[in-house]
Amino acid sequence: MIGISKLYLGQVESSDPLRYGRHSGKLPGHLLQFSQDKKPVVVWNVTTRCNLACRHCYAFSDTPAPSPDLSTSEGITLIDDLASFGSPVLLFSGGEPLVRQDLPELAEYAISKGMRAVISTNGTLITDQVAARLKSVGLSYVGISLDGLKEVHDTFRRQKGAFESALRGIRNSREAGIKTGLRFTITRHNTGDIPGIFDLIEKENIPRVCFYHLVYSGRGSNLQAEDLDHIETRRIVDLIIDRTASMYARGLKLEVLTVDNHCDGPYLYMRMQREGNPRAEDVMKLLKMNGGNSTGIGIGCVSWDGTVYPDQFWRNQPLGNVKERPFSKIWTDLSNPLMAGLKDKRNHVTGRCAKCRFLDICGGNFRARAEAVTGEIWGCDPACYLTDKEIGI
Repeated sequence: MIGISKLYLGQVESSDPLRYGRHSGKLPGHLLQFSQDKKPVVVWNVTTRCNLACRHCYAFSDTPAPSPDLSTSEGITLIDDLASFGSPVLLFSGGEPLVRQDLPELAEYAISKGMRAVISTNGTLITDQVAARLKSVGLSYVGISLDGLKEVHDTFRRQKGAFESALRGIRNSREAGIKTGLRFTITRHNTGDIPGIFDLIEKENIPRVCFYHLVYSGRGSNLQAEDLDHIETRRIVDLIIDRTASMYARGLKLEVLTVDNHCDGPYLYMRMQREGNPRAEDVMKLLKMNGGNSTGIGIGCVSWDGTVYPDQFWRNQPLGNVKERPFSKIWTDLSNPLMAGLKDKRNHVTGRCAKCRFLDICGGNFRARAEAVTGEIWGCDPACYLTDKEIGI
């Protein structure tokens, strides 16, 4: 997760996380990525059920459920363990998390245990009543997926009217007073809508947007041919930076992030160097604090049936099940060779990654994407668009 607005526009300085000791339990949400202890943010896919069947869904979510979801009581046990372990954030995802009637209850319980609760949703089920209930429990954030403007989004979601329903959900959440942001997964078929997404953000006064690079997982495995090539990726990252800067110059200080391709960090740093930006070296300090990809360290996943994964995309690498062992025990079990390797992946990655001068601020990028294309867990992520010269080879 690379905070374009935080880094490029100086919304965060390297001294800011230091004031809190870089402790995840003390840092405010906008500084959490710079924590030193890297207690895991946990994505809990509370169900595989969904009212849509999106083309790029990493979880293959649809209406039928292949296995029972964790019960409410099992969820409470999970939350107790995560809170005791020190996980700062519980992200409720799916499937579509709002198909679970007990979601507000679970979120409220997590908040009562000192965690931040956020949800990732398609937005179509957020009526004004649902928004009011989510606000009442103290939800920190609602991230609503919008992968283009009307026609493109409806095609992605494979349902006519999905865009208008999501937009209503965004407006209902905003009107209820919940911090609300957009989630946009980048492919070759929707890059033309990115300027329109920025226009929509401005029109609707939406304070946050995350642009996700495509990960080849779930149904997204079938979209590799629709991913951007390296030249296209650089162009889109520059577009996102430029539009963010333009809005900032007009006094619109929204939060803009790119997600799931950690070479965006070095790319941003090198751009700032070329531009003679005096903040470039301070940004490098923040990128080192961030540490790049945090799979198996600062991000984890619990599936609807209790299976624990290193992150929400790497679903062919189960680590255990919370019905049998607490998440905290699974997460710290270094007798598992994969978990041990992920805790020290800089000494395991191969090829260009092992020689890269930016390895400490990229962390080797996405292992799920590397394995999907190369067949090797420690191989190079094909989405890295930096040249050999740029990375010091």
